[in-house]
Amino acid sequence: MAGCLSLVLYAALGVLWSDVGGDAGTLTAALGLIAVLTYGGAMRRSAALWLLLAAIGVQVLSWTLGYFHHPQWVTRNPEVDRLAKLFIFIAVAWWLGGSTRNTLWLWALALAGFLAATLVLGGPQEWWQGLQGQRIGFGIRNNQHGSMLFGVALLGWVVFARRVMRPRGTWVAWRVGLWGLVLAMCLTGVAIGQTRAVWLALAVSLPLAGLVALAVVRRYGAGRSLRRPLLLTLGAGVLLVGLAVALFGDTLAERVTTESGVITQLMQGNLEQVPYTSIGIRIHSWVAALQWIAERPLVGWGGEGRSLVIDHTPWLPDFVKADFGHLHNFFIEVWVAYGLLGVAVIAALAAWIGRGTWLAWRGGAMPGDVALFGAAFFVYWVIVNQFESYDSFWTGVYVHNLVVGGLVTHYWRWRYGSRGAA
Repeated sequence: MAGCLSLVLYAALGVLWSDVGGDAGTLTAALGLIAVLTYGGAMRRSAALWLLLAAIGVQVLSWTLGYFHHPQWVTRNPEVDRLAKLFIFIAVAWWLGGSTRNTLWLWALALAGFLAATLVLGGPQEWWQGLQGQRIGFGIRNNQHGSMLFGVALLGWVVFARRVMRPRGTWVAWRVGLWGLVLAMCLTGVAIGQTRAVWLALAVSLPLAGLVALAVVRRYGAGRSLRRPLLLTLGAGVLLVGLAVALFGDTLAERVTTESGVITQLMQGNLEQVPYTSIGIRIHSWVAALQWIAERPLVGWGGEGRSLVIDHTPWLPDFVKADFGHLHNFFIEVWVAYGLLGVAVIAALAAWIGRGTWLAWRGGAMPGDVALFGAAFFVYWVIVNQFESYDSFWTGVYVHNLVVGGLVTHYWRWRYGSRGAA
């Protein structure tokens, strides 16, 4: 009961009241890990736990070698939570008990808490400012993080449209109205958040997930399991693009074309001539990071690697050093900090989650729309983390663990048997 309650609080208050939600997440992780190790049986040998040990080991190794190589730049302890926090999904999956119903209710609770947070933290006045053309962050860390959360919400709301509007095969008017209202809120949030990486990720993830699902339907004859979610996804994607262009065409065009000159310089290979704009700062910091990576490619510089790149690269301007402390790319940050060993752990984790999702769906333990959301989220998450290191911050950790936990609980249900109702 304590574990399930802490999970509910984590999902509901993770954004709305992050201090309480964060503590609840810590309690969820601790109780869940204890429960898995005590009562998990064969689950204790799951690759997820071995990967957690590998992540801890890589961080300890990088810190130890850094202590002897550059002791003035290492922290007092290895700070293994930097990667270990991405494994809170183990506890989330355990407390969900293999249940699709529990998973969907948890995701719905997180969505409700997030939407409430945009109205409470930022306030209605911020929404109004956004509709007037200003870029806003909804009171959540900064502009990019609020927009990222709206992108995830939009993906889920589109993919699960049929579940929301037509329970048990019958259309319900108030549910249709609710779906339309939340859809409009998510679409508006994505547009006025003005985060180009989120726009790109949505523009790729929705159509690509639809095409992949279509190929799966044709290859494996998945029937209704994926056909209806697929049609809804493709139809909603076309509708979203049309609405976005109609309502926010000027804002979208201005934001997209703002740094066209930077893109031109990049295409011509003139990296030294790239100005220090939003995109330009990212490019220059990545170039600096590659120089640091070349010195210690296997084990990296330790947990403070991203800060070392910014603070101790002599040719980066002072204003960049003063205003930025990370590299706006999660994968480069992992490489700088923990080398190829760290990258290998993250890649192995992604491959294991993807394979588990596929096996759970093919084995009948995961509904088609949940698998479709998992595929769309994977593409979306990879893209947005190329331009902002969300998995290094609490907002990204929150999303990652709730979504991955929901996918993994279905895989464990297929692999080890059900612990709860479907």
